[in-house]
Amino acid sequence: MPLVRIDALNATPQHLDALGRAVHEALQETADVPPDDRFQILTSHDGTTGRLHYDDYLGVHRDDGIVYIAITLRAGRTPEQKKALYRRIAELAHEYAGTEPRNVFIALTENEPIDWSCGNGEAQYASQQ
Repeated sequence: MPLVRIDALNATPQHLDALGRAVHEALQETADVPPDDRFQILTSHDGTTGRLHYDDYLGVHRDDGIVYIAITLRAGRTPEQKKALYRRIAELAHEYAGTEPRNVFIALTENEPIDWSCGNGEAQYASQQ
């Protein structure tokens, strides 16, 4: 179960939806995420009350088209799956939302089944440990 947060600068609702679709499809294709397992927080920052900062770290030139994607999910994917996920998100973000791959910044955080409550105050995955 992934929880995805996407932050972009001056993004329209359509742009945010396209980015969300790109991330979810990439998760399905590369990380065995079911189609109905979609939990996303999509936020546009206006540059005044909300800002995004970036530099050219590691020689990647970024600009105001930057999109930060934070994915939290249960541990268990291989390094190859993670690399495929990053690649596919960048491809689909470009295809669906026009976001340049150089502007796709992804942070993946893994945790354990006990770290999730999917509603009703229950730890639904706790028995899977």
